[in-house]
Amino acid sequence: MKKTNKVSIVGAGAVGATAAYALSISGMLNELVLVDVNKEKALGEVLDLRHGSAFINPMTISTGDYSATKDSDIVVITAGAPQKVGETRIDLVNKNVEIFKGIIPEVAKYSPNAILLVVANPVDILSYVAYKLSGFPKERVIGSGTVLDTSRLQYEISQRLEVDPRNIEAYIMGEHGDTEFSAWSLARINGIDLEEFSKEVDLDFTDNLKGEIEKAVINGAYEVINRKGATYYAIGLSIKRIVEAILGDENTVLPVSVLAEDYYGVDDVYISIPSIINKDGIKHSIKVELTDEEVERFKLSAKALEKVLDSSFRALV
Repeated sequence: MKKTNKVSIVGAGAVGATAAYALSISGMLNELVLVDVNKEKALGEVLDLRHGSAFINPMTISTGDYSATKDSDIVVITAGAPQKVGETRIDLVNKNVEIFKGIIPEVAKYSPNAILLVVANPVDILSYVAYKLSGFPKERVIGSGTVLDTSRLQYEISQRLEVDPRNIEAYIMGEHGDTEFSAWSLARINGIDLEEFSKEVDLDFTDNLKGEIEKAVINGAYEVINRKGATYYAIGLSIKRIVEAILGDENTVLPVSVLAEDYYGVDDVYISIPSIINKDGIKHSIKVELTDEEVERFKLSAKALEKVLDSSFRALV
């Protein structure tokens, strides 16, 4: 770890506040800044975190305007309008692009060397927006992508195979949304092929079971939202994991949303691909070997994102 690690979070809603909590107890940071248009809400979250100072490593926790984020190593963007009933995805994109027009230039002005970690949804579209508005190199603009979806996949597999989810190597790729898919051909249990491992535990890993698991992953957020109104614990932990990989200069592989450049023919769109992450952001994306069916699903996912970009963002910026 560097001597000083500063992270700023823009957005003090449930996701931003939970990420702030996860980061405050991680022991990684020297300074944490929380910014929100609702200054009282941001101050309330900061005070609540400060009151636990006796239980965590010494660090500064503060709030303020964008100037308070000056010289951040990482700026996490969770701010954005939530999707309302009857509102289209493009309606949501249009609103959040306007919100990002007010956020990204300010963040870039005060922290020109920071890494931007975009979490607000739709994350792939807004990561592209942040990339264009910031003028930062693609390596320093990252979307949280399918890191959480992949964790959901690992959990669902672990429940059926009765194995520690940390032992499961598997990825959700593509859009963080309805066209995402599991790259089953890459799935391993500590290096052992998933199909072979399933035989050891007398489980027939059929296509129907795979479909059931994928459906559970895609619907995972809806299941939580229907019961408690929002998801924030798991995404807060995934934010912490990405920040940890950057500040720790880990060179670890995570399926984050990155700018695709001739990746199976996909160009100029942010989409989730297994990528190596270190202190500089994205070291490089890994050209994993996918089956023909998986390649088609990846391209279909990219087309869904391109359609939104063409109909929305490119007319707004």
